[in-house]
Amino acid sequence: MKRLATPFARRILLWCLLLLVGAGLALFSHAQENGNGNERGVAVVLDVDGAIGPATSDYFVRGLQSARDMNAEIVVVRMDTPGGLDSSMRDMIKAILSSPVPVASYVTPSGARAASAGTYILYASHVAAMTPATNLGSATPVQMGGPPGMPDEDEPRRPRSEDRQEDDATDEDNGSVDANGDEANGEAAEIREDDVEPASEPRRGGTAMERKVLEDAVAYIRGLAELRGRNADWAEEAVREAVNLTATDALEKNVIDVVAEDIRDLLMQIDGRTVKMDVGERVLNTENLELVEIEPDWRTRLLSVITNPNIAYILMLVGIYGIIFELANPGSIFPGVVGAISLVLALYAFQVLPINYAGLALIILGIAFMIAEAFLPSFGILGIGGVAAFVFGSIILVDETNLHISIPLIGGTALVSAVFFIWVMSKLMNLRRKQVTTGREELIGAQGQALKDFSKGAGRVWVHSESWLAQSRVAISKGDAVRVTGMDGLTLTVEPVSDQETSTGVAS
Repeated sequence: MKRLATPFARRILLWCLLLLVGAGLALFSHAQENGNGNERGVAVVLDVDGAIGPATSDYFVRGLQSARDMNAEIVVVRMDTPGGLDSSMRDMIKAILSSPVPVASYVTPSGARAASAGTYILYASHVAAMTPATNLGSATPVQMGGPPGMPDEDEPRRPRSEDRQEDDATDEDNGSVDANGDEANGEAAEIREDDVEPASEPRRGGTAMERKVLEDAVAYIRGLAELRGRNADWAEEAVREAVNLTATDALEKNVIDVVAEDIRDLLMQIDGRTVKMDVGERVLNTENLELVEIEPDWRTRLLSVITNPNIAYILMLVGIYGIIFELANPGSIFPGVVGAISLVLALYAFQVLPINYAGLALIILGIAFMIAEAFLPSFGILGIGGVAAFVFGSIILVDETNLHISIPLIGGTALVSAVFFIWVMSKLMNLRRKQVTTGREELIGAQGQALKDFSKGAGRVWVHSESWLAQSRVAISKGDAVRVTGMDGLTLTVEPVSDQETSTGVAS
């Protein structure tokens, strides 16, 4: 036993030594990499290109986490966006404000823009930069409480006609009484000039909801501007009046910090700049940094597709109908597989979208009603109610002012469902009007032929290509034509048929 145990113990000891050596080499290599990284810092580059949504927010937040893990000196966000979802924008800004790594938002390339949500992100960043021939602004919240795509109406200006009439009357009196005239008229002209209403007042919002959203956006961007020491008045104007600035004007108005030709130029210009972090201040050391670009992975690309409300909506419908078809036809497999995958993807998208669960419940209820219409004799009530519930649920499904499901898509889906159930109802009505072709009801009235003689007793007749036991109240001879008048179990009650009826009837 000792001889057998000794080689085994030696092998175990050898494997342990090899593992320790491998672990030591790995730690040494990691330390070498960290040492090299300290010699030459890292600048992480992220891309925000296109509309800002849940996928962009997810990619951005994970990119900041990667930059923190890499101990990066700075994160440069290359930005070209028309704006996007408010909730996603706020998630990105929260990540910037709490990031231990400074963030420099850089509007590039030439011709790019940082509109709407992009302006807020630019204001929140530790460094704001632009390439020549770019612009920012148009930060007014849109679709505030109104139908999708409709601009909100400006608040009507307050009338000052009565005050103006009184002032005009006073001016006329002063001008006529004063002998010098010029001085009095000059004072009156000053009064009138001060009293003149401006051509356009700041946007306040026409309804309570619009004012609520607008004032919230103004306070939010002013808070970011004050935090970073940037032009808060222009930020408010960008929200209220949707104004824009070019790169040069933005630099002059203290909206941005740097106008740079490219990332290298940006890093050179901000080297040595002091920025305010979540905890204290930090001096940037951005010269000769190694650029590490983090590209969107498959998860981000998939999320960017399925988080489109229209795509998520279609996936949900495909999933529900696929599972229904599979349950109605067990063993089909294909509808069930496609439906299950589509439904899981839709639920994943709904996890990051602002979903109204009352709308989701209405959609499911509407589909259930429309399916029940095919099985229950409700004469269209369930079908019509199902279509109505489906439409209303689809409209309120996505609970976000800047995000909604396409009305034509909802209308088209509802129309297809309505046409389908109208077709089902028409088929059912046609079936109700048709004569019965099988069973007891169809057999009554059918004509046949006697197979043998029988008189007020049992005999056999040939009806519908079958031999039946029959009984009759009158005598019937073999070969006579008979008509079925009743049925008792498997015994037919028949009566003879005249020759004229036989020539026009159906004998089987």
